[in-house]
Amino acid sequence: MTESTPPTPQARPEARTEARTAASPFADLDVHTAYAAWKLRQDVFVVEQRDPYDDLDGRDTEPATRHVTLHVAGDERLLGIARVLDDGAELRIGRVVLHPDARGRGLSAPLMHACLEACEALDAEAGLRRDVVLGAQSPLVGFYGGFGFVVDGEEYLDGHIPHRPMRLARG
Repeated sequence: MTESTPPTPQARPEARTEARTAASPFADLDVHTAYAAWKLRQDVFVVEQRDPYDDLDGRDTEPATRHVTLHVAGDERLLGIARVLDDGAELRIGRVVLHPDARGRGLSAPLMHACLEACEALDAEAGLRRDVVLGAQSPLVGFYGGFGFVVDGEEYLDGHIPHRPMRLARG
């Protein structure tokens, strides 16, 4: 099943100028950034969304995993984080999260653009061009569709939150 996709989301002009992203393997994360990442994921996914899950699943430390961080000028806090995983035949974007203070400021688009750039870089290193997949919370299907992702399966529950598998065909 596929759904039509709207044009690629663009960050609002003020978000483009203030957003600062980086993609790093686990070994390159400083201890403060790593702590802030795990804390942010816990605060949003476990506490705010009331969805206890096994966050520390062993994938964060894999050599090919890239942690995509989001900061803004004038604020030293980590305001967004996502991870890009190498699943062999495809790449996977997951654990996409924004701090509550970052929402509604046009910062999710720069974070996703940085994730897709990390996918491009991983494929360039490997001499590949693989599809990118993710599990979108169902209300966010349209947002991810703006980046070219299409629904690629039936809705499922991740904890108690409905999700849809999505795929960006690049292969």
